[in-house]
Amino acid sequence: MTSFRVGDATRADQELYTHARMVEVSCGTCGTVVGVKKNSDQHTSIQWGEDGVSTCREFAESAARPGGRAVYAPCPRLALSIDAAVDAGRIEIGAIDGY
Repeated sequence: MTSFRVGDATRADQELYTHARMVEVSCGTCGTVVGVKKNSDQHTSIQWGEDGVSTCREFAESAARPGGRAVYAPCPRLALSIDAAVDAGRIEIGAIDGY
């Protein structure tokens, strides 16, 4: 495995890209907390914490089905909570300075 150094500017860019404008949203069903930002009506970025996937009730139920959970399948219950946060004005829509 190749190892390389990451400079301070790269770390700052990574932090900005992954955490800038993130708003914490709690799922109204299971309480899982994620970071959310919306660059447009169609684009939603979600940052799951370390225990988020394991505490999501929808993911646990779909993982127990034959074939397991589709890796990129969203949680519809969390999506409703995100939509409610947008409707309440807690999540701003639109990229700012590219983020």
